[in-house]
Amino acid sequence: MKQEQLNETIAFLKAVGITQPSIGIVLGTGLGKLVNEISIEKEIAYSEIPNFPQATVEFHSGKLIYGELSGKKVLVMAGRFHMYEGYNLWEVTYGIRSMHALGIQNLLISNAAGAINLAYQKGDLMLIEDHLNLQGGSPLAFKGANAFGPIFADMLVPYSKEINQKIKTIATAENIQLHEGVYASVVGPQLETRAEYRMLQILEVDAVGMSTVPEVIVAKQLNVPCAAISVLTDECDPKNLQPVDIAEIIAIAGEAEPKMIRIFKELIKII
Repeated sequence: MKQEQLNETIAFLKAVGITQPSIGIVLGTGLGKLVNEISIEKEIAYSEIPNFPQATVEFHSGKLIYGELSGKKVLVMAGRFHMYEGYNLWEVTYGIRSMHALGIQNLLISNAAGAINLAYQKGDLMLIEDHLNLQGGSPLAFKGANAFGPIFADMLVPYSKEINQKIKTIATAENIQLHEGVYASVVGPQLETRAEYRMLQILEVDAVGMSTVPEVIVAKQLNVPCAAISVLTDECDPKNLQPVDIAEIIAIAGEAEPKMIRIFKELIKII
């Protein structure tokens, strides 16, 4: 059933002209302006794609965009899916499986996250070098999952060392401060309590969010090299926790976004 769904989705997308993407990109909360840099060939609302989930978060546009960026064909998910929207992990990662079936060779992911490491500040970028899956499930844990690839995916190196090194080199050349750290993915949508932030500090987490990890696990199953950058939008100090302001989080993501765009544009030239 799942393979039939995917086949229908891929047949539709190929029929409308999405044929040879080289790089897949997932744009997170408040990080949609990369689309303005793309020479767009096709722009399709998720609602028009057979079997595709719908983005229900107000700051996710919910479009699949195909075009050229930095001389490469890219396929961009402008808006992703989360468990907190009521989706299961097959649905959360459906876009990744679709992009893989269309032929992407590398996957770049962005997200907005809270800084657990108190040396990091809001507005900073963090390259994810490892993660904790605290979502209580796996996108590989379903009947028939081994038809898509090995279910015992080796997570020793979930993020491509080669791509990460290129990102660090670019950040240095562009004079962009880039932290590196561990990202924890939780279900949400509520933010964490002070006790939960203390727990994450004990677990030596550097940033926390509500996405990315399921997508990376699926990329690993499918043998697609990937990298992910977090835009740190708030500082999660349990000893000095302030009321959350979602509008401020979106604004900070927007202010930091040009740095991420510069990195992605330069990276795409060389991967």
